[in-house]
Amino acid sequence: METFHGEIIEESLTNPSILRRFQIVSTRVSQVTPQHRTPWLSQWTLHTVAVPADIAEQIAAELSQALDPTHPSSWYVDFKSEARHFVIYPNKVFSIDRYSPEQYQRATEYGISLGIPEQQVDFAPHMKKAI
Repeated sequence: METFHGEIIEESLTNPSILRRFQIVSTRVSQVTPQHRTPWLSQWTLHTVAVPADIAEQIAAELSQALDPTHPSSWYVDFKSEARHFVIYPNKVFSIDRYSPEQYQRATEYGISLGIPEQQVDFAPHMKKAI
C-alpha cells in the first residue's frame, strides 16, 4: 500500500493529541530563529510521520482543523507520496497531482495570501517531471 510522508510541527497544533493518528518515524527539536517567523515560540518539535494512503485524505482534513488558527500566516503541513502531495493550511486542503504545476501554483498562492513567506511555500522541488 502506498504511504505518504511528511513533517508536522507539534507547536502548530491546537490539540497535539492528533499526533496519535500517525506513525511517528522520528522526532527532532529545533530552536526557533528569526527565519522561522514564530517569535512567540522558543522551539519547534518536528515529527516525521508516515500516513497510509487509505486514510490520507481524512487525516489531511483533520489536520486542517487542528492547525493553530491564531497564527494562520505561520502554519501549514504537507505530506506526499510518489503521485500525490497534500498541502494543508488552516481550514483548507490541497490534494495535488505531483505532475501538475498549476495545482502547485494554487497551493503556493494560497499560502502566500495567508502571509506565509514565499520561500516556505515553494513546492517546485517536490513536483515530479513528466518523462
